[in-house]
Amino acid sequence: MKQLKFLLHISFMLGLVQLNAQRISEQFKTHWFDGFAEISSYALNQSRYGEVREGSAVLIYVTEDFLKKEQVKANQKSKTSVAVFKSNRTKKFLTGIYPYSIMTSSFSALKSPQPIIKNSASIQEWCGQSYLQMNRKEKQLEIISHSYFEGEADQAFTLEENRTEDELWNLIRLRPQALPLGNLKLIPSLESSRLNHKTIEAYDATASIEQKNNTTVYTITYPKLQRSLAIEFNSSFPHTIEGWVEQVLAKGAAFTSTAKRIHTERRQYWRENDNSSTQYRAPFKLD
Repeated sequence: MKQLKFLLHISFMLGLVQLNAQRISEQFKTHWFDGFAEISSYALNQSRYGEVREGSAVLIYVTEDFLKKEQVKANQKSKTSVAVFKSNRTKKFLTGIYPYSIMTSSFSALKSPQPIIKNSASIQEWCGQSYLQMNRKEKQLEIISHSYFEGEADQAFTLEENRTEDELWNLIRLRPQALPLGNLKLIPSLESSRLNHKTIEAYDATASIEQKNNTTVYTITYPKLQRSLAIEFNSSFPHTIEGWVEQVLAKGAAFTSTAKRIHTERRQYWRENDNSSTQYRAPFKLD
C-alpha cells in the first residue's frame, strides 16, 4: 500500500511538472502581449540549383487570437478562440532572371500541450507556385498539397501525429529548454520538402544543442535526407534568432544556405500600410 501511494504521488508530481512546462511565464506575457509584433531581417545566402544566391529573409513573431475549429485568425477574442504564438518566415532571392518568394506560417497554441495547430508554406517563382497546409485535428495531421510539378499536385492525405521542424522555430522563442534532443522522429519543414521534392513524412533525425558565449545553437540532422539545419539564437530572453545554417548533400556535393540577422524592431506593422510608412523599411535593409 505504501509503495502504491508513493507511485501515485510521483505520478501526480510528474503531472504537475508537465503542466507547469506548458504554462507561459509572466516575462513572456509582459513582452509578447503588448500589442506589437517582432520583425527581424536577415542577410540571406540561399543555395539553389547548385549556386548561392544573395537575398533577404524576415522573421515575424506575434501573439494573436485564433479560432481553433476553423483554424484561422479571429477578428476578436471570444469563447471559441485561443491565444496562439504565430511565426511568419519569408525568403526572397533571385535565380538568374527570375525571383523566388517563400513564406512559411506556423501557429502554436499557448495553453495546450499541442506543439502546433496549423502550418502552411507557399513558394512562388516564374515557373509556377506551390502551396502546402498542415492542420492538427483529432490527433492526426491533415495535409493538402497543390503544386505545378507532376506527382505533387492536388494531394490530400493524413499523417500520424508527430513533431514538426517548423514548430521548433516557435518553441525556441517559447520554451527553448523544452527543445527535443537526441534521436527522434520529425517531419521536415514544408518549405524544404517541396524545394527538394521529398515525400512529406516523419523521418529519423537527431537533435543537439551547443552553448556559445551569449548564444545557443540548436542543430537538427536527417541522415536519410542528408540535410541539417542549425539555428542560432540568443540564450537570454526573448531568445532572438541570430541566424541559421542549412546544409544539403546532393550528388556528392554540399550545398549550404546561411542567414545572419541585420535588424530587429517591435512594430504594429499592420497599421503602417500607407505610402509614407515605407520609410520604416530602411533599417531592415530589405530594398
